[in-house]
Amino acid sequence: MFYYVYVLRSEKDNLMYTGYTSDLKQRLNMHNNGKVPSTKLRRPLKLIYFEGCINQQDATRREKYLKSGNGKIYIGNRLSNFFNPTG
Repeated sequence: MFYYVYVLRSEKDNLMYTGYTSDLKQRLNMHNNGKVPSTKLRRPLKLIYFEGCINQQDATRREKYLKSGNGKIYIGNRLSNFFNPTG
């Protein structure tokens, strides 16, 4: 079984949400159907990044990192073309 760390971007307020799950498709549907309290009022949400991990401990560690200041910088650099498409 794989675990996925993911980053969503709210199309309402452009803020990001980071989480982890073992079923990425189902979890994205839960977010967009308003079944996740922390993103309920920020819908619709778009999946902008994900990584796969082979165990839950690695996924939770990675999620914690991506939520940190350095992790947010990493995501910004990793997705620089997404955030600034004209270069």
